[in-house]
Amino acid sequence: MTTRTNWVLTTLCAALLAACGSGNDDVTSASPGATTDLDAVADQRAAALVAQMTLDEKIQMVHGVGTQTGPLGGAGYIPGIPRLGIPDYYIADSATGVYQTLNGSPVVNGATAMPSTIALAASWDTQLAYNYGAQIGKELRTIGFTEGLGGGVDLARELRNGRTFEYMGEDPVLAGYMIAARTTGTQDQKVVATIKHYAANDQETNRFTSNSIIDERTLRELHLLPFEIGVKTGKPGNVMCSYNLVNGVKACENKYLLTDVLKTEWGFKGKVQSDWFEALTDTVRGANAGLDEEEGGSTDDSTGFYGIATYFNQKLKAAVQGGTVAQSRLDDMVQRKLRTLIRLGIFDSPAALNGTIDQAAGNVATQAAAEQSMVLLKNSAPSNASAAVLPLNAATINSIVVIGGHADVGVLSGGGSGLTPPRDGNAVTCLQPTAMIAGQVTACATFYKSSPLAAIKAKAPNATVTYLDGSDATAAAAAAANADVAIVFGTQWQTEGGDLPSLALPNNATDPANQAYDQNALIAAVAASAKRSVVVLESGTAVTMPWLANVHAVLEAWYPGMQGGPAIANILFGATNPSGKLPITFPQADTDQPQKAISSTDLNVTYSEGLQIGYRWYDAQNIQPLFPFGHGLSYTTFAYSGLTTAVDSSGNLTATFTVKNTGSVAGAEVAQLYTAMPSAAGEPPRRLIGWQKVQLAAGEAKTVTVSANNERLAIWDINLHQWHIPAGAYTFYAAASSRDANAISKTQTLEEKILPISK
Repeated sequence: MTTRTNWVLTTLCAALLAACGSGNDDVTSASPGATTDLDAVADQRAAALVAQMTLDEKIQMVHGVGTQTGPLGGAGYIPGIPRLGIPDYYIADSATGVYQTLNGSPVVNGATAMPSTIALAASWDTQLAYNYGAQIGKELRTIGFTEGLGGGVDLARELRNGRTFEYMGEDPVLAGYMIAARTTGTQDQKVVATIKHYAANDQETNRFTSNSIIDERTLRELHLLPFEIGVKTGKPGNVMCSYNLVNGVKACENKYLLTDVLKTEWGFKGKVQSDWFEALTDTVRGANAGLDEEEGGSTDDSTGFYGIATYFNQKLKAAVQGGTVAQSRLDDMVQRKLRTLIRLGIFDSPAALNGTIDQAAGNVATQAAAEQSMVLLKNSAPSNASAAVLPLNAATINSIVVIGGHADVGVLSGGGSGLTPPRDGNAVTCLQPTAMIAGQVTACATFYKSSPLAAIKAKAPNATVTYLDGSDATAAAAAAANADVAIVFGTQWQTEGGDLPSLALPNNATDPANQAYDQNALIAAVAASAKRSVVVLESGTAVTMPWLANVHAVLEAWYPGMQGGPAIANILFGATNPSGKLPITFPQADTDQPQKAISSTDLNVTYSEGLQIGYRWYDAQNIQPLFPFGHGLSYTTFAYSGLTTAVDSSGNLTATFTVKNTGSVAGAEVAQLYTAMPSAAGEPPRRLIGWQKVQLAAGEAKTVTVSANNERLAIWDINLHQWHIPAGAYTFYAAASSRDANAISKTQTLEEKILPISK
């Protein structure tokens, strides 16, 4: 069982699964001659509706009535008000696709499973992010859902976090702009998009009670920044606050986060929604802090939902009547929801229920996303050859052995609310079907029926292609020795509800429900005997690789979605040139991370690394990573030249340089721009400030322009509580990764600037 409600029904306790605009322009004025400003129109129409509502109707609008309720089921449901034309409000998990559940079971609705969100981040492609959001938005609306709960952007501070695969990596600028594009794509389909989990929700251990202790500068420069960019640029209708405490206060009851920063400083016009149960613990504190909606909620606060306490139904009504929550605060809660529905065109055109999903279109979309997201980590030549192992040439290969990872039947998905249920059942039988993680979530992984083996056979029709399940390392090594190429699949399953014990590929001891053998031992055995060895990883976070020096190629496929098999084959055989880049640093060992271990007993999670997160940590501490942030190889080569930079009077940067494809095949390069700030700024060695993904034919050169607004060059001033550009020399680097030895640079002196608060 992997949905919120399944866990509710299973545990009947507070340890539940968490849920972890740009809008349409068809809003019309309420009267001729009224303002044509679409935001103002939405506000006016919403205010007119609120003025007509009774107290009970207003309370009805700000809480769910449980989960898996209503005609569609799903994560949440708020009945509408027919007399005012207010439609029913249906909510579904949608990290990678529509997760619809009813009466304790997933609904087989034909939804498309897209690649994991970490894979999307690895594409570094904002247009793809828009398309990704649009595809999921279309399917949400087709089924009838009003709101999708995708959109995780908590930073990968702790790579063992069970939800790393749901998030957008370790850099706030990359995560922020990618989630903004995804948000716009969803909301352009007349579906409310969510950005979550606000804020600093960076591990699953003690997830309802952990306290993230973060200094103001670190909080603003890193852990709030992806939300800030996402809110200002993507204009989501919904921000979900998280379970954890931030500096001693529950995130959903934290006035600094919800009102002072999100609503006042950033100008957020949508609603703030609680994570599902246990995120809210006090009616008055939550409402006055700025929480606008309680989910999953219940029909009766006195009994809660399956015995789990709720707070925004009868308790909120009593608080309003008693004056501890102002009537104006309740009106604002309702106003925010209604103005969002109007602004996005949902109010006037609510979705019909139970439409038919275009599965063929979904298959095209998910395969395209997978192919643009995979990262070629290593690609070397055998000792007796000059050419790198990949891409494989079907015309010259006589035999291939595919080994392990259930590659004969399917590809791996993440678990929890980040899962999109398969259309046609799980491809793999769990070894321990009753096993649970922390008593909350099934320990069984889901595999989509998209066989890499079948796709490889289709790419090499004249070769002998065999499969071994990996359980016998000796047999696998012998088969590898006799084949032209050995392709070994490694799988690392993650899920909401629990953290990984290690970044090492799991074995039969560390993941007994899903692994029947030691994966590292298998890969080492194959590498020792194979003429040419390729490792394909299906993971949701970084993987340590003790065998790396002995294999010829490594492809990070992430959780590639329900067309992952053909996508992997297209990359391996060069039908698609890999263009993904790492959105996270791959360390050589678990203990290379700032947090050496995840404590199961200490509820205080102190962010003692400060500004040194991800690649900033490895650079500042002079630690050599296994693979650096931004790294990713291609089947062609690129050269950078001619960097120039200009900064305008407001501190906005424009960098221009040339990227040339110096190889023999077309490819795409993610050209990254970093800055090293003046030493007085007190920053880590480099920070990403922008990028552009550029498509180039063989031999083609293009001028690349990367623009970065002034906040990308600023630090957070804890005295002024504003962004501040320190005076001094800034060195800008155009590079293929955060540690590109061939990066080109330009130094420019900037004047000090205090930046005004912008919305």
